[in-house]
Amino acid sequence: MRYLLWHAPGWDVSSVAPALETARVEARPVRQPRDLAVADDRPTVFLLDAENRSAFPVDIMRSFVDAGGAIVALARSGETDVPEGLPTEFLSGFLTHPTTPRRLLVAIRAGFREAAARAETARARGEAAHRAREIGELTRIGVALGTERDLKTLLDLILTQARRITQSDAGSLYLVERSDQGVRRLRFRLAQTFSKPEAPLVEFTIPVDRTSLAGYCAVTGDPLVIDDAYFLPPDVEYTINRSFDERYGYRSKSMLVIPMKDHQEEIIGVLQLINRKRTLDAVLTTPADVERQVVPYSKRTVELVTALAGQAAVAIENSRLYEDIERLFEGFVLAAVHAIEQRDPTTYGHSGRVAGMTVGLAEVVDRASDGPYRSIKFTREQVREIRYAALLHDFGKVGVREQVLVKAKKLYPSDLSLVRHRHAFIRRTAEREFWRKRAEYLETHGKTGYKDFIGELEAAHAAELKDLDRFLEVVMQANEPSILPAGSFDELQAWGQRSYLGFDGAMEPFLSPDEMRYLTIRKGSLDDAERHEIESHVTHTFQFLQRIPWTRELQQIPLIAYGHHEKMDGRGYPRRIGAEAIPIQTRMMTISDIYDALTAQDRPYKRAVSLERALDILSQEVKEGQLDSDLFGLFVDGRVFQRQAEAPPEP
Repeated sequence: MRYLLWHAPGWDVSSVAPALETARVEARPVRQPRDLAVADDRPTVFLLDAENRSAFPVDIMRSFVDAGGAIVALARSGETDVPEGLPTEFLSGFLTHPTTPRRLLVAIRAGFREAAARAETARARGEAAHRAREIGELTRIGVALGTERDLKTLLDLILTQARRITQSDAGSLYLVERSDQGVRRLRFRLAQTFSKPEAPLVEFTIPVDRTSLAGYCAVTGDPLVIDDAYFLPPDVEYTINRSFDERYGYRSKSMLVIPMKDHQEEIIGVLQLINRKRTLDAVLTTPADVERQVVPYSKRTVELVTALAGQAAVAIENSRLYEDIERLFEGFVLAAVHAIEQRDPTTYGHSGRVAGMTVGLAEVVDRASDGPYRSIKFTREQVREIRYAALLHDFGKVGVREQVLVKAKKLYPSDLSLVRHRHAFIRRTAEREFWRKRAEYLETHGKTGYKDFIGELEAAHAAELKDLDRFLEVVMQANEPSILPAGSFDELQAWGQRSYLGFDGAMEPFLSPDEMRYLTIRKGSLDDAERHEIESHVTHTFQFLQRIPWTRELQQIPLIAYGHHEKMDGRGYPRRIGAEAIPIQTRMMTISDIYDALTAQDRPYKRAVSLERALDILSQEVKEGQLDSDLFGLFVDGRVFQRQAEAPPEP
């Protein structure tokens, strides 16, 4: 081992020089205090004589000792102990004056031993700190990998971090694919080249065999460390593909190929790093740059990348699992929508269109630069939560009786049929009465005055039949539902008060109380009981959605869907809550739901209204305080209603 001995210019070390040379000690004078430093590769001692104490401030000596150096001090004449102002913790030796060469050599050797111990301690501490930083870095990377759900972004993050911690100029990433027949292949999914960023990515697959670097790694499960890819040993089974180098004038030299194994030790991909550099930001433009900058991958980099590859494999598996869960949710949601729309085919596509417009309105809110919602931003997960809530907002209709759910007119078909039969019976009764009166006249009076009599009788009979036909016409008109409360039922009520002679000889009303109740519904086709049953679908939806174990990102779906018929002024249903209790996601859905219900294709119970008329109706509800005025403004200004329909395909 070699040693370094610093001494003040005035201190004569000639008496011990031969011994120092024998021990391979280099003695140097300290010209300036700032020159005092510990050598990187050898134990270092500083001889501090009494005459130069004042020239070396305490902070310089502290830095020297903290770096692993040792100080041997020489006392002034008459000093028997370390003087004040010279901290004892800095000293490995203190020699009284005068001293002998032997005592000096002993003190120097003791100083070197202490310096060596301090240097080793400092090296160990530095190594421990470096390892701690590496562990912290891997932990940070692991956390970042664990929180990324998008596979493409995740792969980019994996390769970027692997290149960064190894200072690699380039890298690529392969993932294992398995065909339906169980044959494995490696798909080239990602490449990064710092010195050639313009190089495009073209995906391709290679077999999992020993002919390529990545294939060999995937077969054996062992890392490959190559100092120079152009000079492979002659007995190896794999070769390097130089097509990229030849096409873009690149030089691949040092390489590290690491298998990515999941928690079950199954290889799911291969991470390939190229050209480890002395300086991360160096650009390898020429062969000289490669020779100057590129170094082999060390044992430690292999350990680091192996640890990172393990984390990456688990993260990729988690990402794939999350995608599977998303597909499962998507399939379930679309199947649920299909189920409810099968019960009411006339509303097919409604849920998809509402979802499309609600997501579109969320995107408009996201971009808003002013207004009360300018600070609202929806994450990817929140947008998906909104979409699912909108798709499922009517699922509770599966709990509503089908005859109520699809009721097109105010009267059920069977009830209307009964009214028609009653009308026909009354009409036939009138015709029978006409023929009876005619026959009685002839029996009683013969032909005398018959012409005048029959003329009056036919006129009266025609008027009666016309009147009876008017009855059916009034019923049919009243049976049509209206979008808004409108119309008068005076004529209908007059008919309801009339009666006819029934089969059993008792007088029966033209219209029963229940028929009158249905026909005098002022809006829509449902009476209060039926409307309450329809409105219960919201509660059924909430109760159904609450039973599903949604992920944390989707746990608000039941609550968002629950309020889509609530109104800002508290006049909605089923809870009659006010604006402060209605989430913004629900407010957006409510606007989209009403708009689609108004403009959707003609249904048996209503005619579609024009875009302008629908917006007018919504504007009126805004004025009445039922809808969010700011969101409606964004809905109109962003022309969300023109968003392409998002009707889900049939599962």
